[in-house]
Amino acid sequence: MRPTVFIPNFNGASRIQRALDALRRQSRMPAVVVVDNSSTDDSGQLIRERYPEVSLIELKVNLGFGPALNRAIAATPAADPVILLNDDAIPEPEFTSALVDRLADGLDSVAGVMTQERSPDLIDSAGVIADATLMGFDYLHGEPLAALDGAADPLGPTGGAALYRRAAFDRVGGFDERMFLYYEDLDLALRLAAAGGRCGLASEARAAHAYSASLGAGSGAKYARTGWSRGYMLRRYGVMRDPRLALRVLACEAAIGAGQLLRDRTAQGIRGRFGGFRAGAGLPRRDPGSAPLLDLGARDALALRRRRRGG
Repeated sequence: MRPTVFIPNFNGASRIQRALDALRRQSRMPAVVVVDNSSTDDSGQLIRERYPEVSLIELKVNLGFGPALNRAIAATPAADPVILLNDDAIPEPEFTSALVDRLADGLDSVAGVMTQERSPDLIDSAGVIADATLMGFDYLHGEPLAALDGAADPLGPTGGAALYRRAAFDRVGGFDERMFLYYEDLDLALRLAAAGGRCGLASEARAAHAYSASLGAGSGAKYARTGWSRGYMLRRYGVMRDPRLALRVLACEAAIGAGQLLRDRTAQGIRGRFGGFRAGAGLPRRDPGSAPLLDLGARDALALRRRRRGG
């Protein structure tokens, strides 16, 4: 079984070389596909000249993370399993092998582990988890690598270090095309879980990650994108229909929005939430089914959120 690694790229010439060099050193060599979101730097030329083994798909417009990957995966029908890797992630030599080995357990998706590039002994993300309001969190973020020993499986993989069985990915329709960036991995994890899919953690599948290298951790552009996706998911999954959940959502989102206003002097996250919520109107309602969701109060959810500066 030869996996295919898909890397979405946007103006990543200064980052993607490290990822591609590391993929050349894998113990289980994958095929590699880079899907370029209409970069304006020399990413395409660099890949064609230095990495002739890489299949390069160049889009004419920037479609965003999930839609670009959908196009690339659809254009590569033999890819199975599908592995996703961020262009700012550097996989260790056993990355692809450790992910693929977990398929022997009958899983539909596998979560890799992203470590913090500046603090390599700390976990950046070991997958995605969510509470009953569908607020998403990076699993084990900030914990030492020792926390991986005996750790439970997450809800799903983070999009920057993920494996999907092709049949499972296709069965649920891949990524939601309406979601440009952020939370698309959580939405996909919820739909896979609702369809009866199982995710497992591959603790030895590790990649060093430069967090938010593209948009910046505290940028208004990032808050706009995360806010839109958060609002969209609240509407699409009907979270606000439950009065108890709605009160918790309002308390948490108000606190997050106020924090962005005070700390980063931007209201883009607030505007993004309203835009995403409007965009979810009239669409078929999604049901997370029996997806394993955390039972958290607003205070605990915000405490987890503060561990990762974001929107």
